[in-house]
Amino acid sequence: MLLNSKVPRALETKTKLFGFELADVLIVFLYLSVSNFIFGGTKLKFLMVWMGTLVLGLALHFLKKGKPEDHLQHMGEFYRKPEVLSSGAPDLEYQPYLKQDHEGVIKNEK
Repeated sequence: MLLNSKVPRALETKTKLFGFELADVLIVFLYLSVSNFIFGGTKLKFLMVWMGTLVLGLALHFLKKGKPEDHLQHMGEFYRKPEVLSSGAPDLEYQPYLKQDHEGVIKNEK
């Protein structure tokens, strides 16, 4: 039985639920719960809660179609922190724990 068990073809693919990544499902359900908490007892319940959730789900589905995984997360990180990070640049925040004197002897900075 172990020699003939089925294995998924792509083990590195993300888990999806209803065609959405799990982070997108979390966003949709978070919007649904918060909007229901705010507008649940008003006349705007159908429009703000259910139609808003439907629009958000459809927008996520169609805007992310053909994009790589975690596209929205990476785009948000890019717009939040748009700077160029170089692997060869000196680290200006680095503080050595031990210092060497001019003779090569390592001293504790304390």
